Amino acid sequence: MPGRRSVVDYSLHRRAVLADVRAGRTGLFEVCDASPYLTRAARYHGRPTDESCPVCRRERLTMVNYVYGESLGHVAGQAKTDAELARMDAAQEEFSVYTVEVCRGCGWNHLDSSYVLGVEPEPGRQPRRRGRTVTDQRHY
Repeated sequence: MPGRRSVVDYSLHRRAVLADVRAGRTGLFEVCDASPYLTRAARYHGRPTDESCPVCRRERLTMVNYVYGESLGHVAGQAKTDAELARMDAAQEEFSVYTVEVCRGCGWNHLDSSYVLGVEPEPGRQPRRRGRTVTDQRHY
């Protein structure tokens, strides 16, 4: 995605979690706990990868993107495909994307990265906010 800003990569944390699993300090039930919603999002909105699951090594990982932002309204918290993100990048105000890797076989899941997309606010201009403003409030 060309418009990514403020990218955070969580691969060092992933490596530490996997080291704890291999050393027996963390149980599989703690890291293979993907919710049914996440697994379903991986199936319908995820992007398959060529990388094998680091836990079960049987399945390929799937990447799922979740979007969050004040200007997104009811779309906030939804899983989006890469194509949907590209459209949103050009049309929406700034929003955050969190990419989660998921194994649909064993339930392994881990935050892979986060970044910001959308139209950058102009310097000195406050972003638009949805909902009630001070002038919308009734005074009793």
